[in-house]
Amino acid sequence: MPIEAQYSELDIIVVGAGMVGLTAALAFHKTGFKVLVVDGREDDLLLLPKKLAQLNQQLDDFSSYDNRVSALTKASENIFSKLDVWPKILQMRASPYQQMQVWDGEGSGSINFSCAELYRQNLGHIVENSVALAALLATAKAQKLPIVTGAKVVSLSDVESTQGFVLQQLGCEKTNQDAVLETLSLEAKLIVGADGAMSKIRQLAAIPLWQWDYGHDAIVATVKTSKSHQKTAWQRFTSDGPLAFLPLANSHFASIVWSTSPAHAKDLMAMDEQTFKRALAQAFEHRLGDIESVAKRAVFPLRQRHAQHYVKSGLALIGDAIHTIHPLAGQGVNLGLLDAAALAEILAIAKQRHQFIGSGALLKRYQRMRHTENLKMSAAMQGFKWLFEPQNTVLTIGRNLGMKLLNRSSVLKQHIIQQAMGLSGDLPALAKPDNPIKI
Repeated sequence: MPIEAQYSELDIIVVGAGMVGLTAALAFHKTGFKVLVVDGREDDLLLLPKKLAQLNQQLDDFSSYDNRVSALTKASENIFSKLDVWPKILQMRASPYQQMQVWDGEGSGSINFSCAELYRQNLGHIVENSVALAALLATAKAQKLPIVTGAKVVSLSDVESTQGFVLQQLGCEKTNQDAVLETLSLEAKLIVGADGAMSKIRQLAAIPLWQWDYGHDAIVATVKTSKSHQKTAWQRFTSDGPLAFLPLANSHFASIVWSTSPAHAKDLMAMDEQTFKRALAQAFEHRLGDIESVAKRAVFPLRQRHAQHYVKSGLALIGDAIHTIHPLAGQGVNLGLLDAAALAEILAIAKQRHQFIGSGALLKRYQRMRHTENLKMSAAMQGFKWLFEPQNTVLTIGRNLGMKLLNRSSVLKQHIIQQAMGLSGDLPALAKPDNPIKI
């Protein structure tokens, strides 16, 4: 049967089967919408859950760790728990962290955040992106959420339905079983663009961006240290940029994110392993002893992006398709998951009220719900970057004094921890520690 015939009368098409796109699709599906996910990657994407099924037995296998990780907040954990994803993540592997140590490499200022200050078991979990994706894919399969892979989006247009309202028509190219490239034409009331920073959906919808370079590249890798990470997320602000060690499931393994100038990043990537290990240990002031092993390094440029609009009639953007921020606080994917939860909440209310989910006025409620929160985080990341850039002695002294004073203020620290854990602010229902969406 042709794909178009299999997936007719759709409510929502989600473009992008990443962490944020699948989270949104599962939330829509749970509410009772007829949902289809399309992704340009090939069919082996769907094999990921099987490939990673035994990860909980490979805690000591250094080579098995993904070099891209996320620091998931309690709000993100709540979202995943309500969608039946979180238990699958824990069955593979996740690393709860109980403390965060932040210090200034240009002085003596430091801050220690502890979960004990909020009487909680942890501040969050470090989860490999491939683990979260595998858990989402396994949940999608169990709940019979359809995913079409290898489908590259090429067009987006309006088409009038037989009922008189406007549908969105998505054109995709996909190679069939006979290795012939064919064009699919899929229709839905709403298209959700979850296709990342270089979003094709955003491009086709002609939604403009605000964007600028941070002037940094980020190097990521998995490392083995001679000392235990002590279930602590470590971050040192150097004169060249922040360096983070994020604790993994093995107590001597960590995922690093080293943000630095493009020229320095190029030099670091060109180093042999021994030279890089020495440079990394020195930059980190040997807080975790020697660097014993380094897995394959990867580097990518850092740009801040923010879509000028989140929605149009029949279309909504979520996640990196809207915003990318500096990774120094590990908040990127958490913002995207909150986008997904907020959109799911707006659509659930619309469904109960029998409202058309492609309505531009309706979708603007979602934009209002998330726009300010996302801009606040973007501004905070830009402010942090500016604050820790080498500028002058007076600023360095003031910064160190401020960190020392903050470290002595339990009230301010608790406020910051609650923000970082996603425990404050106007949270979507799925992100709150209560029952699923209530209307």
